[in-house]
Amino acid sequence: MLPRFLVFDLFHTLVDGADGERDRVVGEMAEMVGVDPSALRQAYRDTWDERLTRWSVEETIHILAGRLGVTPAEDAVARAAAHRRALARRVLDAAGPATLEALDALRAGGARLALVSNATSEAAEAWPACVLAPRFDVAVFSSVLGVGKPDPRIYLAAAAALGADPADCVYVGDGADGELAGAAAVGMRVVRTVEHKDTDPTWPGPVIRTLRDLADCSV
Repeated sequence: MLPRFLVFDLFHTLVDGADGERDRVVGEMAEMVGVDPSALRQAYRDTWDERLTRWSVEETIHILAGRLGVTPAEDAVARAAAHRRALARRVLDAAGPATLEALDALRAGGARLALVSNATSEAAEAWPACVLAPRFDVAVFSSVLGVGKPDPRIYLAAAAALGADPADCVYVGDGADGELAGAAAVGMRVVRTVEHKDTDPTWPGPVIRTLRDLADCSV
């Protein structure tokens, strides 16, 4: 029998992380603001923690361009920020029909669903209008809460919003950012998914290949 409360990761769990497209877009943003594309891509990678919990899209562009010796014009920053926001919308709306059907089936079976995502501000902004949002009762983003996985506070915030004890929740994720251990540490049961990426192959718990496999997963 499936649990009543399910907590999902977003990238590489419900949608592909689109890592290659992200690199391409950052390179195009670099050209818009007048910095070296490879340098901006590296700066984006190096500041994941800050972008995850603190900076808006515009702040990210200003700060990173400044560190690379450029003070971009405001209209260039606006164009680059819009380009990044458009990427977020594309990635979130790329959830496949099988994923949407699986989520609909879980809700039809009485489950309540929460999202817990390490995501920068543009993903949180794009969420309400994306195809996934109506299927979730709760969405907790690191960029909104100010802390990311595996910090216990982000899991506990989702459980509280669901009105559930963490021990009554099952967490489903690919394993990035130590998320599986973080969920287990607050008492959630954990299922690893490899549908989009085999991120944490040493995790010892149950593994599913698609969300539809949750129905047959013993947790």
